[in-house]
Amino acid sequence: MAVCIAVIAKENYPLYIRSVPTQNELKFHYTVHTSLDVVEEKISAVGKSLGDQRELYLGLLYPTEDYKVYGYVTNSKVKFVIVVDSSNTSLRDNEIRSMFRKLHNSFTDVMCNPFHNPGDSIQSKAFDGIVSGMMTQTG
Repeated sequence: MAVCIAVIAKENYPLYIRSVPTQNELKFHYTVHTSLDVVEEKISAVGKSLGDQRELYLGLLYPTEDYKVYGYVTNSKVKFVIVVDSSNTSLRDNEIRSMFRKLHNSFTDVMCNPFHNPGDSIQSKAFDGIVSGMMTQTG
């Protein structure tokens, strides 16, 4: 389903990046970081029009030849980016939304851990398990 999942901090540094074909890891780092410009653009556009009331799910950020990049922003400005293979046409928008909801819930669990320092990279087996489940699911 997903080929890369990233959690980016409010200050735009990666808290967690995981990609399935590990030989393309650098390419996915680049893809995620280029998507941050689109995320910032969408946040500022939505913020001006609606005030504080905004949708967390940003939708399709941009398609490339091989991948589709989707974005999501929490209320604390932490960004989630999911990169999906373009050949997967069976993936619907509500499935992407549910993946982000599941990722957000798992991220909240990590942040609620008293032994986790906010701002540190995410090193949770439970979070890894959720991400692995999202990457191995088939449409």
